[in-house]
Amino acid sequence: MTDTPCLATSQPRVVLITGAAQRLGHGMALAVVRGGDTVAVHHHTSSPQALLDEVRRLGGTAEAFAADLADEAACQALVPRVLAHFGRLDAVVHNASVFQYDNAATFTYASMEQHWRANTAPAIVLAQALHAHVLTRGAQGCVIALLDQKLWNLNPDYFSYTLSKAALEAAVQMLSRALAPQVRVCGVAPGVTLPTQGTMDAATFERVQRMTALQRSSSPDDVANAVRFLLDSPAITGTTIVVDGGQHLMPQTRDVAFLS
Repeated sequence: MTDTPCLATSQPRVVLITGAAQRLGHGMALAVVRGGDTVAVHHHTSSPQALLDEVRRLGGTAEAFAADLADEAACQALVPRVLAHFGRLDAVVHNASVFQYDNAATFTYASMEQHWRANTAPAIVLAQALHAHVLTRGAQGCVIALLDQKLWNLNPDYFSYTLSKAALEAAVQMLSRALAPQVRVCGVAPGVTLPTQGTMDAATFERVQRMTALQRSSSPDDVANAVRFLLDSPAITGTTIVVDGGQHLMPQTRDVAFLS
């Protein structure tokens, strides 16, 4: 991952990343800091301390904000808390996600609601708050939603999760119109990037990563670089970058965890 300076602004942006304490969010936060910006680290139950320590070793600035984004009031309070600390907010990256298995036979209202409240609704609520804030500053903002390549290669596994991400992809397009010209809204759709916790050993993960057109899937750095590219691209809105090694081009009747 290159450490080139940000191009989109002459002063450091403040970027709120949800679910930033671990996994993909951790890498995105470091990419933002290496790009010269400040990161507001949202976390829920995971400790952000390792990330904060690493940011400080890099000479960057970060602050942690705990919130349960499935709670509407807590989600609505997050941007005001960031503003109270940093005085400004320039971008939101909604990475936090619930990923629980169900299928068409086991789908329930409760499962759909759990995924919707974590994966879809917070991106909209946070976009509302960012838009209201940049209007007061006469500034520009950006929202990036983390999606999934499987939206372009549908299979029936992880039914509620997939529906929540499909709704989020539609929200990217709708919000990009509703919040323009002050806020750009984009998506990043990774492929198989990290092992699913507790369900995939190293050998299986390596096989799964090769099940793509390029025989490699996305790495955390690939995803982080895509996020940084969109943050620095003022002419891009309402679209999604699929970062998956071409996995979405390979017809798959099941989730790759069942094909490996």
